[in-house]
Amino acid sequence: MQPIPTPSAPAVAGPYSPAVRAGDWIVLAGQLGLGPDGLAEGAEAQARQSLANVVAVLADCGATLADVAKTTVFVTDLGDFAAVNAVYAEAFGEHRPARSTVQVAALPAGAAVEVEAWAYLPAR
Repeated sequence: MQPIPTPSAPAVAGPYSPAVRAGDWIVLAGQLGLGPDGLAEGAEAQARQSLANVVAVLADCGATLADVAKTTVFVTDLGDFAAVNAVYAEAFGEHRPARSTVQVAALPAGAAVEVEAWAYLPAR
């Protein structure tokens, strides 16, 4: 397993890598809705920014959303599911990776949404 340089990822808040290669897999750490101006306002905006961060980290790794095989979406309120799901569907289009959506008690930085992803990208 090796960390991948990810200059497009928001700064990490702990002892972890935003992305690592494990064989043919690119494994992304969860991405919050943190943009240049801080945490986006509201679950829908955070979902949009979280997915934009996933796209940016994937690009740093030489991958795209089309390479994603599995995601996990964490939300602090399942009442936000419909809004988050709509943003997710817009981002992925016709591509339908496997997904879990889990309600959690809290997320870092007071976030409402976090998205992690696994992408299959055979080593070249």
